[in-house]
Amino acid sequence: MELLLNGFTQILQPSVFILLIGGVIAGIIIGALPGLTATMGVALFLPITFGMDAITGILLLIGVYFGGVYGGSVASILLNTPGTPASAATALDGYPFTKQGKAGKALGISVISATSGGLISTLMLIFIAPQLAQIALGFSAPEMFGLALFGLSIISSISGGSVLKGLIAGVFGLVISTIGMDPMTSYPRFTYGNLSLLNGLNFIPVMIGLFAISEALVIMEEELTGGKGIKKVIVGYALPKWNELKRLWGTIFRSGFIGTFIGIIPGAGADIAAFVAYNEARRFSKKEEKETFGKGNPKGIAAPEAAGNGVTGGAFVPLLTLGIPGDAVTAIMLGALVVQGIQPGPQLFQTSGDLVFTLFAGMLAANVLMLIFGLSGIRLFTTILKIPKNIIAAVIIVLSTVGSFAIANNYFDVFTMLGAGIIGYFMKKFDFPASPIVLALILGPMAESEMRRALVMSEGSFMIFLQRPISLAFIILAIVSLVLPLIMGQIKKKKATVN
Repeated sequence: MELLLNGFTQILQPSVFILLIGGVIAGIIIGALPGLTATMGVALFLPITFGMDAITGILLLIGVYFGGVYGGSVASILLNTPGTPASAATALDGYPFTKQGKAGKALGISVISATSGGLISTLMLIFIAPQLAQIALGFSAPEMFGLALFGLSIISSISGGSVLKGLIAGVFGLVISTIGMDPMTSYPRFTYGNLSLLNGLNFIPVMIGLFAISEALVIMEEELTGGKGIKKVIVGYALPKWNELKRLWGTIFRSGFIGTFIGIIPGAGADIAAFVAYNEARRFSKKEEKETFGKGNPKGIAAPEAAGNGVTGGAFVPLLTLGIPGDAVTAIMLGALVVQGIQPGPQLFQTSGDLVFTLFAGMLAANVLMLIFGLSGIRLFTTILKIPKNIIAAVIIVLSTVGSFAIANNYFDVFTMLGAGIIGYFMKKFDFPASPIVLALILGPMAESEMRRALVMSEGSFMIFLQRPISLAFIILAIVSLVLPLIMGQIKKKKATVN
């Protein structure tokens, strides 16, 4: 505790604290822009830290990281344009809030949940980091396949009104996820001689197209046909009332723990955590409440936001205790630490205890700053909806184009985004959900590669998935998650027929 108090003393020095504030604000802005993820934000700020001392530089990157993960929810809620892959789950219920004229309340729930999830994960990092790291080490190819399969089974829960349409969209996503080089043999698949397809379709341009460009096309159509579109939103601090928050705390805490646990698994990330938490929030809800998911249920915002930001602290667990980055951002953080002469690993807490607990204090402070700027920015954020819709559509298209190009400075990603946008537009017309495609693109390659690695380990025996308790548990959960909505749908139809 004394080391943590000393850490707060360090970060409250004006020069350090101002940079932490700047990092959080920059992260929120970067996260809100389509295509500019938290990973990209941290990578952009990394060279700036080379001339700083270790504590100041790492805290700046932490501020950008934490702010970037939360920032994606702003555009996701207001414009149905996910700024980051994780915020695609937030859009499922966040955007319906905006269409109901409750954007301020949705943003309030988002930032409170995000902050809570971040604080939960940071506290777990402080008190039980070594134990959590040992659990993460138990994950091998069979367990990772089980996790990916469980994530894919969520498709039936995020399919909206029609599970069948959701499954069709999910299968389409799995099919296009096979484009590129075979993960085991590096043999080109479905590239048709196009070098740009060797690395497969980048899911971020696809996500931007399916959500952002399709929404811009819908707005343009409404303008041309004289449709009413989005209702006027009440601008201001339309925060959720205490009674509403009380009903969300269980979801927030559960999702924060889910995000932390998934964060410590190397290779998993905030996008997987957000969708898993969304599914669990729906599963734990009362029967009549489940029908409101996808239509503006506050738990549908709280769960992915708490889990997505829960990953931030969780990803630091293997980084600091084992020297293994938990996700892409902490891989950059690893490089930043090494450049500063700090070697993460089991000896870090003994050799640099003061620095480690200063970083912990900085993480706690970054979450609090995120809450302050998130709440105080609600009035500013919601004024976006006062802008004429034709201008909003044009801005969405410009930002989406710039964001898609910036990912790899590649025009092919821009064309991919535009193609996905046209597909997304027609999917909206025929009531096909877009989220299953994004989820399949994220988890499909992971499921395939981990399954094949597991089969190599077992010399071709599928029993390896059933002989390992964690992978077996995930497979059982996946079957239940996939089949249960189908069974409940049939029961509902029979009841309707009887009545």
